[in-house]
Amino acid sequence: MASGFFAILDDIGALMDDVAMASKLATRKTAGILGDDLAVNAEKATGFLASREIPVLWAITKGSFLNKLIIVPIALLLQAFFPIAIKVILILGGFYLAYEGVEKIIEYFFHKSKPKDEAAVEVIKDDAEAEKAKVKSAVLTDFILSIEIVIIALGSVLDKSLAIQILTVSVVAILATVGVYGIVALIVRMDDAGYKLIKRSNDKGFFGSLGHLLVKALPIIIKVLAVVGTIALILVAGGIFVHNIEFMHHVLPNLQSTIKEFGAGIVGGLIAIPIMMGGKKLLSLVKK
Repeated sequence: MASGFFAILDDIGALMDDVAMASKLATRKTAGILGDDLAVNAEKATGFLASREIPVLWAITKGSFLNKLIIVPIALLLQAFFPIAIKVILILGGFYLAYEGVEKIIEYFFHKSKPKDEAAVEVIKDDAEAEKAKVKSAVLTDFILSIEIVIIALGSVLDKSLAIQILTVSVVAILATVGVYGIVALIVRMDDAGYKLIKRSNDKGFFGSLGHLLVKALPIIIKVLAVVGTIALILVAGGIFVHNIEFMHHVLPNLQSTIKEFGAGIVGGLIAIPIMMGGKKLLSLVKK
């Protein structure tokens, strides 16, 4: 009986070793998309009052965990019984990401300054409502990026047993959420850490200088992340199109992959914008 128990432990240990190796490979393959996920979500998790940053980030993190909880079992089931559906979902998600990225670019270059009275109305607008809308947008974007992460992780272990597939994809999903939002939390609290260092050091010495550096660096990092996050959205979308739409393999085959993916993302966004705008107008008419 004892030997049977130790045999079970041996099997569990071997399974964990296999999962660790598979998770390492899957994490390496998803590193690029995780970097994009970080850039996109760091940009989306900023712009709130200091007292609301952590609660908002926690709300987005919980939404991200829920996303993974929904996506992982559905991805495993679809891969087993209806794999073509995964490709369709990825492409539709790519159009949404492209729409978000291209819309930001258009807004930046063609944004019209609003009249003072309209701007005043926006300032008075309910902060809780605006916060809720931004959290919802962040969770939706995370959902699409999470699909890409889970699919890539699953694709790296298709030749393994079902148990290893389930455990590996689950480990990558958890690490993706904890890692990305842990780093985002550090970024958005940089200024608070800086102010505390300045206060405790009486604005003197190394720690005082470090505090000022953290405070001054945050707005620069946020601006950089806004640009990087927009580019990341377009690149991820373009990558989805290039790798999952057959005829895209034959379009400009000698063009450098990053340029090709960025161009595909821009085109996808330009296609998606009128469709999304029409859908929003139709939805507003239905609500009325």
